[in-house]
Amino acid sequence: MPTPSAAPIPGEPSGSTTPPGVIWRWAAVFATALIILAFGAPEGITVASWRLFAIFAATIVGSIVQPLSAGAVVFLGVCAIAATGTLTPVDSLRGYADPIVWLVLCAFFIARGVLKTGLGRRIAFLFIRALGKRSLGLSYALVSTDALLATIVPSNSARAGGILFPVARSLAEAYDSTPGPTSRRLGAFLMVTVYQCDLVACAMFLTGQASNVLIAKFALDAAGYEISYAKWMLGGIVPGIVSLLLVPLLIYRIYPPEVKQTPHATEFANEELAKMGRMSRDERMMLLVFLLTAGLWITQQWHSIHYAVVALIGVAVLLLTRVLEWDDIMSQRPAWDVFIWYGGLVRMADALGGTGITKRFAEVVAGWTVGWTWWAALAILLLIYFYAHYAFASITAHATAMFTPFLVVTLGAGAPVTLAVLGLAYYSNLSASLTHYGTTHAPIYFGARYVTQREWWRIGFIVSLLTIPTWAILGVTWWKILGWW
Repeated sequence: MPTPSAAPIPGEPSGSTTPPGVIWRWAAVFATALIILAFGAPEGITVASWRLFAIFAATIVGSIVQPLSAGAVVFLGVCAIAATGTLTPVDSLRGYADPIVWLVLCAFFIARGVLKTGLGRRIAFLFIRALGKRSLGLSYALVSTDALLATIVPSNSARAGGILFPVARSLAEAYDSTPGPTSRRLGAFLMVTVYQCDLVACAMFLTGQASNVLIAKFALDAAGYEISYAKWMLGGIVPGIVSLLLVPLLIYRIYPPEVKQTPHATEFANEELAKMGRMSRDERMMLLVFLLTAGLWITQQWHSIHYAVVALIGVAVLLLTRVLEWDDIMSQRPAWDVFIWYGGLVRMADALGGTGITKRFAEVVAGWTVGWTWWAALAILLLIYFYAHYAFASITAHATAMFTPFLVVTLGAGAPVTLAVLGLAYYSNLSASLTHYGTTHAPIYFGARYVTQREWWRIGFIVSLLTIPTWAILGVTWWKILGWW
């Protein structure tokens, strides 16, 4: 999930004075908790469970409005649970011992190795050399790089922001396309296409972005449905590949670049590859760990080595071979930020699942769909879930707040568990395409100032009209062929 981070507050003054915007954000957080507590626990729900719900809801609101960074908000939520006696200290901190949390942390360290060794850039330039003679082919080269790296790099900020964005911007500037009058020459097309397709790559793999493993845990806890790395990839591969082929074509049609032929792009790629020289020893070792880790994740059902253990082994190899130094590990602020908010949310969501509150909510909402066929209820609820992302600034906040309740409701309406789980899981990622704040790296691409907000939202909505039916129709058909429902 993207790793949530605090959005800058325009006009924030220096010094100790608290900006009015921050005051209102804190007011929204505390008001959420106080209003819930004021209603009192419903019959059958304990006072401690209701207090947990109030703290959880306030934490989610804090993750959305962000008076502090999302990691700090979750940390305060964990402190509140322990300090109020809602959970014991051991139970409050149990999320940080979850192997899935360590899987995400280690995957971020592996992503650091991909960046440090230059392996990611080399892969990008190889794709550009092969496909980059036309602007459309250039977009496919960047998108292919992102999809390949998504098989193991769970940070879409590291992939799309750290690796692809500098390359895309350099290519745009090579054709004299800069923010302003020349943005439509090439840069605007590349920025919006790479961003839109990155969300498809996020949906295709369990490691596509950080909160996918959190979504998988929600599915297991709420429905007893396990989504392994291989199952997530197999389920998303057909609609994902089709989307990666169609989305650039769609954007090329509705928002075409002025420059159609880009022969200099292949020259640029050749020059960059020549500067990089032959693969270094660290690059080769990084590639080996890349292949080993992805291979073990895909074949987990045959060897039963836990995903987290595989990730730990991968990081250990990188440390032993000095591809990564311990300072590299300690300096990865985004990784440790994810560890804090991820572990806290895992524990709060897990504890909340045992209170009966989610089930009660589902029973109430399910009453609205009485008499509907399951497919009509599923379709409407998935659309509501998708477009609700307009109200969220991260995939994590969206999924944490809505995934489990919507899953329980759709199952209550009679929808097959595979369709409900996978539909919500994949749409959790695809829905971030709607806005310029939909996920962590969205401000990077939008902030490059090649595309106006109006155009960004217009393109995002039009792309949703393609991806929603593509994943619904092809996905459902593909899962039927696989015998999953």
